[in-house]
Amino acid sequence: MSESLDRSTKISLLKEPVVKKLCEVLDRSSNKGWRKLGEIVGNDKRFKVSSDDMEMCSLKVLELEGSPSRVLLRLMGERGCTAGYLVDYLQTLGNSEALQCLKPSALQILIQPQSVALISGHNLRLSCHAVGKFPVQYQWFKSKEEVPNGVSPDLVISPVHPRDAGFYICRVNCGETFEFSQWAQVDVLSVAVPCGQSYHSLDGRLKLVIQPQSQRLHVGENLQLECGAVGRPIPRYQWHRNGVPIPKATKRKLVIPHVMQDQHGRYRCEISSSTERMWTNEVDIVIAPRISVQISGAMECSEDDVYAIGGGSCEFFLNSIPDQLYATDKVALLIGNLSYQNHPQLKAPMVDVYDLTNLLRQLNFQVVSLLDLTESEMRNAVDEFLLLLHKGVYGLLYYAGHGYENYGNSFMVPVDAPNPYRSANCLCVQSILKLMQEKETGLNVFLLDMCRKRNIHDDSTPNIVLRVTANIVFGYATCQDAEAFELSSSGFTNGVFVKFLKKRLLDNEKITVVLDRVAEDMGQFDATRGKQALEIRSSLSERRALTDPILPDDSADLAHAHSRQWAKAHELPESMCLNFDCGARIKLGFAAEFSNVLVIYTHIVKKPEDMAFCQAHVTDFSQDLDVDPKEMNRETPEETGIYFLSSSLPQHCLYTRVSSLQKLKEELVFTLCLQGTFTAMDDDPVHWTKSINIGKPLIARLDLHRAMRRNSCLQTCRMPHSPSHSPCHSPCHSPGPDHRLHLHHGLHQAQDYSRLSPQHHYLDTYEHLQGAVGGCGDSCYDNLSQSRYEPEYGSAGGLSSSPGRFSIPIEASDDITELQTVFINSLQLQQQ
Repeated sequence: MSESLDRSTKISLLKEPVVKKLCEVLDRSSNKGWRKLGEIVGNDKRFKVSSDDMEMCSLKVLELEGSPSRVLLRLMGERGCTAGYLVDYLQTLGNSEALQCLKPSALQILIQPQSVALISGHNLRLSCHAVGKFPVQYQWFKSKEEVPNGVSPDLVISPVHPRDAGFYICRVNCGETFEFSQWAQVDVLSVAVPCGQSYHSLDGRLKLVIQPQSQRLHVGENLQLECGAVGRPIPRYQWHRNGVPIPKATKRKLVIPHVMQDQHGRYRCEISSSTERMWTNEVDIVIAPRISVQISGAMECSEDDVYAIGGGSCEFFLNSIPDQLYATDKVALLIGNLSYQNHPQLKAPMVDVYDLTNLLRQLNFQVVSLLDLTESEMRNAVDEFLLLLHKGVYGLLYYAGHGYENYGNSFMVPVDAPNPYRSANCLCVQSILKLMQEKETGLNVFLLDMCRKRNIHDDSTPNIVLRVTANIVFGYATCQDAEAFELSSSGFTNGVFVKFLKKRLLDNEKITVVLDRVAEDMGQFDATRGKQALEIRSSLSERRALTDPILPDDSADLAHAHSRQWAKAHELPESMCLNFDCGARIKLGFAAEFSNVLVIYTHIVKKPEDMAFCQAHVTDFSQDLDVDPKEMNRETPEETGIYFLSSSLPQHCLYTRVSSLQKLKEELVFTLCLQGTFTAMDDDPVHWTKSINIGKPLIARLDLHRAMRRNSCLQTCRMPHSPSHSPCHSPCHSPGPDHRLHLHHGLHQAQDYSRLSPQHHYLDTYEHLQGAVGGCGDSCYDNLSQSRYEPEYGSAGGLSSSPGRFSIPIEASDDITELQTVFINSLQLQQQ
């Protein structure tokens, strides 16, 4: 080894280009690669490389850009291995190419050119600096062609034009030796920059300069969407439709030739770099069918009329008009209550709400998904949901939690309901339907995943008069006077209803046909046969389907403006990179698991070379929020309760889950704390802190924590009651002991309850999911025991067996964001 490399240097302090080249050599070598190196180091015993460590290294092969060698070298560095020991091991390994990586080259490129996106008319600068034993010379190339006069370390093009976009590389000569730099891509955007605005600051921060635009097309036309951002390094793009990534749509411009009607929806693009991520506006793409026209009898028409039907004679007759039904918009409110204060807690609602959110977004619904709401929060959320409804809109309300039914009226139980509870403490579904009817909606769908037992503690008499409309569909998870179940499992599973509903929800069929098939599937499920059956009530006279396309009408302009404002009001905070005085750089990122659940993650982007240990964590959250200090700043998402986004979040971070955002009264302010130790100092850690203010994220902008702001929902939900009826008392449903098959929303894990209803009986069944019709074979329901819960036990959904398989984009809260805008804007209009 050359004298220039100190044998005492820790390998954790080796330069990144050296480590990168060494890892490439060891990764691709089969006989003299990282596995053999690991065996040699493990036999030495000084650095304790175990078989478990080697298995962890091998798993990196499964990742797109994973390097087992890099993990092995990092482990060796953490355990004190120096460059001298590494050289000895490589000599024992007999890999001369790997040894050569540690020797200084006669020519070394110190600064590599970086890809960049910038605006036409600005100045382009690409830099490549090298050192060698002899004087160095430079020659820049664009693709394979030499750049005229490009013979200096810095290539400057001033001003830059769209024709200058492309790929650049620099060749560096030193005597008889030469090396090429890495490729750098240059993207030049043609943008009209507003007066006084500049995008010259390409310091690594992305700046969005081109937004996609909404379009109305006909079947067979070409869809072209464009967005763009400037920054260094060059941004990456991924287009999404209805919250789902579009395969291979990774360019600034999205072109879909000859669009079909099922390609309508909401489009947006995720723009990211190595340190941050942002989203474009979400735009509506409406694709209308072509109308068949037959020329017949005489009829006067204008020149515009002729053009509209494709030219030809002015004598025409509309022979056929498509019978396709449309929604002017689609909105959904999903509520899952599981963490009850005075009643048995549930598991399934969280999973059911998550799964349905993903499916409804694929159907072009704007979705708000909320967990664990109090009575006032539920009423305010429903009020906001109602503001999104107008003529022709498809409205869907899904509820999973405790519930009951009296006199044909269904009641949803908030998490703060007293024990016992009555109608005054709950929300009446039929009251919500009455308010929806006033909006002249095109379709009203209620999916109630809760028990429907009679509440013996509630003697109120309903007095709700509904209009006769042919657009109402109720899907009850269970029959009248029966319970709904969630399945006992050590992991996360769906409740019985959603387990089968999610297999059918995307079917292009009338909604009642979809629910009929779900009922048939549930009827074949041995675990709940004879205990739970789906009930459907409908007044639907047309073939309305959840898959119907959206075709906004003129009367929807105001609602569309509301929707745009909702999107602005419900965005995630932008990720940020923070520099500390010690030289460390920390990335702070955000993701949305639900509309009221925020995920915060910290990542070390840059650590000073003289810092032996570095860690960044968040602390000092508002007491309004539900943040358990024991579950903050964990090394895996699952440790902090993040089960659905784990496959989408970046690795090697510390994760914190912040729930109950609807309770946030002020802007969300917390502390980012950096802790580190230095090699030249004692082991005592040094601390740095920064105060972070991210405003009111997600649903917090709606202030659902306030007392009921309007009386509409509150008044219709409060029903006449006897003098003994008091909001301070509500029904108590006391299950018997040792329940392993749980009442849905009533479905809960086995617990001991002190009070036992005389009607309770138990039935233990042992059922493997693969033995049931419609089962997927990935779950086992071991101890299903039925018990008759009293009315309080409502139903709740369950968690999917593979929580991460649906793709909610990390920062894809725009379906939610769209809804919130409408709410806020409508409030302002009402106040006016």
